[in-house]
Amino acid sequence: MTSPEQVQVEAALAQIQDPYLKEDLNSAGVLKAVSGEAGQWQLSLEFPYPCAGRKAELEAQIREQLGENTQIELSYAIAAHEGQSHMPNMAGVKNIVAVASGKGGVGKSTTTVNLALAMAAEGAKVGIMDADIYGPSQGLMLGVVEGHRPEPVSENAMKPITALGIQSMSMSYLIEENTPMVWRGPMVSGALQQLLTQTLWEDLDYLFIDMPPGTGDVQLTLSQKVPVAGSVIVTTPQDIALLDAKKGVEMFRKVDIPVLGVVENMSTHICSNCGHTEHIFGEGGGARISEQYDTELLGSLPLSLSIREQTDAGKPTVANEPDGAVAAVYRDIARKVAAELVIRDRRNPVQIPTISIQND
Repeated sequence: MTSPEQVQVEAALAQIQDPYLKEDLNSAGVLKAVSGEAGQWQLSLEFPYPCAGRKAELEAQIREQLGENTQIELSYAIAAHEGQSHMPNMAGVKNIVAVASGKGGVGKSTTTVNLALAMAAEGAKVGIMDADIYGPSQGLMLGVVEGHRPEPVSENAMKPITALGIQSMSMSYLIEENTPMVWRGPMVSGALQQLLTQTLWEDLDYLFIDMPPGTGDVQLTLSQKVPVAGSVIVTTPQDIALLDAKKGVEMFRKVDIPVLGVVENMSTHICSNCGHTEHIFGEGGGARISEQYDTELLGSLPLSLSIREQTDAGKPTVANEPDGAVAAVYRDIARKVAAELVIRDRRNPVQIPTISIQND
């Protein structure tokens, strides 16, 4: 039976909208425990997505409804979301999110590493798998020293390398820096499977896969062998990039992997001398493709020299300037990605068959 105290608190939470779950806090079911009385409430809230960056905002909204002396405990319960074709989840990983683009040069790897760091900053356990076998770059971006090798655990397993609080695996950890991967498609697909399945990922809430550009062998292997909960498409506003991004969206749709949204990179250029802003690659492309495919524009990022310099130096923007404006955009995108997985799961719950036994 619901206590009068809980009814009062639930009524207050119903007045607060969560912009990520797109419903009020009471409907979202985040209230786990209530104690105390009016003016001296103690609340325990459990969100289904990581949102540490919203703590101060949430506390202010709740105290406005329930009083300044309200004590709030905030935690997260991140569920595992099912991948395509009912594939079983990988050991040690709750959710796999593929970050992809139709063409190279749009900032996909930079987006991946900053998105992963942003998700970790929001309170999740995060990993990165560098699936670009021919041109791996995540080791450099995470600041992993050249020659640092994964620790073997057995003949067929190895530990991921942890850098900046992120578990990671990349072909660059297994070869010399200047060694080219002169492999045919089946060899690349096999290498991807081995890197994914032979890495002992440790209790990850989210594993981001930095995909190579295009719609080739790696993408096909991923769709057939790996349970991917969702995908993020990275593009720039220019028409040629948008054309290739559409192919990426269509590819994921064909293999039953939901597209969680689009990130528009290099959206604007801000002059470092005068502060003038201009859309040098075009304007509104990310919004148009999101509308066309009934998905979400997760965020837009500027063409910035500092983002490139920081990433090349192994100190991506979210880690180097955690309180900066660009980091805030990445953290907003991370919350949207995590919340969209929750929304989609609630919208399309797993159907459990009912078994009926009758005596004829």
